[in-house]
Amino acid sequence: MLLNTKKIVYPKRYLSNRVYASDEARAWAIEKAEKLESILEGGNPTFVKPMLQSHVTGGFWLGLPSHFCKRHLPRQDDTVVLVDEQGDEWPTIYLARKTGLSGGWKKFSVDHDLVD
Repeated sequence: MLLNTKKIVYPKRYLSNRVYASDEARAWAIEKAEKLESILEGGNPTFVKPMLQSHVTGGFWLGLPSHFCKRHLPRQDDTVVLVDEQGDEWPTIYLARKTGLSGGWKKFSVDHDLVD
């Protein structure tokens, strides 16, 4: 049996380097996300969630809307796959009781350079 123990190391995001969005930039990002959401095909349920510092630095935790989770996600912890605009996939750990994404969310966030 071969076991790969190579650990992936991500660059640290220091609190002093945080980028905060202006009201205009936040409004533009939300508008862009809603426009993309409106043209998505496939009939999968979606929602738009603006990123905050707590989502994309430090703990890398993404709380999801509880009404969305109750209607569309498993009632137990499970793997949820995030798909980006290019169709690339990122498996993440969904914690049902906490209605949020944990493991795998950091990789998605870092790979997409998400900021506030």
